[in-house]
Amino acid sequence: MSLRLGSVPFVRWTRLCTDALAGARAEIDALNVFPVPDSDTGTNAFVTFAAGAEAVAELGSEADLVTLVKAYRDGLLTGARGNSGVIMSQLVRGSLSGLPFTEEVTAENVAVAFERATAAAYEAVGDPQEGTILSVAAAASQGAREAADAGRSAREAFSAAAAAAREGLARTPSQMELLARAGVVDAGGRVLVVVLDATEQALTGRAAPTTRAVVPVPVEAGVDLVEGGPAYEVMYLLDAADDEIPALRKALAALGDSLVVVGGERLWNVHVHVDDVGAAIEAGLQAGTPRRIAVTHFADQVAAQPKQRRRRRVVIMATTGDGITELCTEHGAVTMPFSRTSPLSHDVVASALESADADEIVVLPNNSRYVGLFEAAAKAARSGGRRVAVIPTSAQVQGLAALAVHDPGIDFDDDVVAMSSAAGGTAHGAVTVASEPGITMAGPCEAGDVLGVVSGDFALVGESALEVAAQVVERLLTPSSELVTVVFGQGADDDLATRLRAHVEGERPDVDVEVHAGGQENYLLFIAVE
Repeated sequence: MSLRLGSVPFVRWTRLCTDALAGARAEIDALNVFPVPDSDTGTNAFVTFAAGAEAVAELGSEADLVTLVKAYRDGLLTGARGNSGVIMSQLVRGSLSGLPFTEEVTAENVAVAFERATAAAYEAVGDPQEGTILSVAAAASQGAREAADAGRSAREAFSAAAAAAREGLARTPSQMELLARAGVVDAGGRVLVVVLDATEQALTGRAAPTTRAVVPVPVEAGVDLVEGGPAYEVMYLLDAADDEIPALRKALAALGDSLVVVGGERLWNVHVHVDDVGAAIEAGLQAGTPRRIAVTHFADQVAAQPKQRRRRRVVIMATTGDGITELCTEHGAVTMPFSRTSPLSHDVVASALESADADEIVVLPNNSRYVGLFEAAAKAARSGGRRVAVIPTSAQVQGLAALAVHDPGIDFDDDVVAMSSAAGGTAHGAVTVASEPGITMAGPCEAGDVLGVVSGDFALVGESALEVAAQVVERLLTPSSELVTVVFGQGADDDLATRLRAHVEGERPDVDVEVHAGGQENYLLFIAVE
């Protein structure tokens, strides 16, 4: 099965990557300990990809795909910032260069593109080290290759690359002692995972599991984890002939470390850490014409960071259904499963908050009946000196939306505001089957009738689960909606969620659809629209 690329999906993908990095920016900055603990890897990656997306946006989706790809590649190169930003620009540019944009893309094309891009990134780095973004890129390449060799589709090859990258990122602390000492995964590798996860979502509609630091407490800002390293970061764009670059690399390698030179066709982006700034710029002058020269003094940058250690934070969620519980656990939450026969009690809720190993707690009740229970327990927990915020979510899908934007790397209040906004901006509904006759807001129903729930009220009565579900989605959708999430539960036909997804994509091709197996009782479907 092959994949054909187009201008509109490509423009959407560039925005999705930028938005994903914007959301993960603070978290990645907090992971940043290599090569220098200057807490800017996430910011640099975001700026790099924003530059590429802006170059594409200036042309618009009406431009042909080849022109858009070239603009994006050039935008990444000229806008790249920091060590990881420059390497990511090379990886993305290399991957795009290896894909055929005028014909269908196969899994073999995807594997070759990843392999060529990874090889080019290793070549661009002066002293490649394992446990870095390069190791994660190599893992992604291997994942794509295995998928291609197994006869999988192009989409499946991208998914395999993203999954392998997540596994490769988890291995980085075992590959580099510095990361193990700090208790974090590699920040640059995390950037690559975010971009690959966004790519997988763009191609399949599935959101990847959230990847976290190995230990969610970053090292204290200002701790010198790179003893005796160069004092300055020097970056510049360079107009130079290709045959001048080997001599430039040799000259810069002798001056410092973290050397990365990427580009081609007389335009290069140069990054290096040195003590002698003048000599680094002079090397560029010998090779060609440097411009947009930027110099950062690491001591000043680190000194400007907060001195306190970040407090540990957890998210506690009430969940129903094995699938939903597993999904939330994968995303880093502490879950409290409940069902109709095993509801949560005050003592259980209070015990969960009291025993939570955290200074800061965000609670998602996900059921209107439990908001009061958690509020009471939160009051007792606050009396012990901990910060606790209860976001009054009344539906499971609201909790999923809030968890998706949770960022342990930002300030507690900012995190709570972002999660509250995500939950509040999620329209929610459900589909269930009446167990006995009754009266609803939509009129009388008989046992066996399909009921559609909109914002907590029974608003529809019908005979077909698919038709009722489609009407629920229609009532929740607005012209600005971007994402529909469908969580199917016990008793749902195997293909009900799949058919609903196809229906939504046919009616609203501008809206992405995600499907998850929730395993919840009583409700065939939970539905969310964001």
